Amino acid sequence: MRGFTFLSGIKKEYLLLVGLIIVVLFVFVTIFSSFITPYDPIEYRDAPRLEPPSWAHPMGTDHLHRDVFSRALCGGKIPLEVAALSAIFALFLGAGFGMISGYFGGTLDRVISLIMDAIYSFPGLILAMALVLVMGKGVMNMVFAIAVVYIPTYFRVVRGKVMQLREEQYVEAAKALGASDTSVMCTYIAPNTLGSIMAVLPFNIADAILTEAALAFLGFAVNPIMPDWGLDIQIGRGFMLSGNWWLITFPGLMIVFVVLGFGMLGEGLSDYLAPKGGGG
Repeated sequence: MRGFTFLSGIKKEYLLLVGLIIVVLFVFVTIFSSFITPYDPIEYRDAPRLEPPSWAHPMGTDHLHRDVFSRALCGGKIPLEVAALSAIFALFLGAGFGMISGYFGGTLDRVISLIMDAIYSFPGLILAMALVLVMGKGVMNMVFAIAVVYIPTYFRVVRGKVMQLREEQYVEAAKALGASDTSVMCTYIAPNTLGSIMAVLPFNIADAILTEAALAFLGFAVNPIMPDWGLDIQIGRGFMLSGNWWLITFPGLMIVFVVLGFGMLGEGLSDYLAPKGGGG
């Protein structure tokens, strides 16, 4: 989240609007990429090899005669899928542990916090790499590995908010009226943490996209044939000395723009939602 502080000076209305447009555009293109791409991103072999950008191939071709533009449009399927699933998985686990830890406190809180701090102390990419190495390649394995990295983020946000909310008068009144702990957490506390959670979610997805791209770049791609921005950058790096700059430039720009879109969306949401996180 610290990487998007340069956006804080922009009006939140512009951040939300522009960020939402970018995110919706990328999601739309990703979902319908099979119908949008002019060429097959995997099997197309009729184009010249390593052709620079041209009218026929706006982003050039790669060493296997494949159209880079088609691969760039399809290259977001795996990153966005992995990022979205890992963010949802991390949200539910992190928020759940944060709710329990912040509400009950005591020894349980100290034990859970110690575990979360231990996870948080590891560099995210290294931890994700280690988990993928242990579990093997695969979409769900990568989802789990990246989700583990971000569980402590949601835990900290929710735990801190719950510790504030549990002292509110309406919570004390609900307890006095005989409401169970489960009822109090689900009815009176959980809804008031949604603002803080939703403000964090876009940043989490942006970070997860970068993590997935880094894993693919380092050789942990789910499928070495399928289009993937990180994988295509790793492949294109070997042709940079030959002057084939387009192989890494366009996949890299796709990552930059989608991450920027989620970052702008997160900054705008945090301005709108974070101040409303508490209340009765």
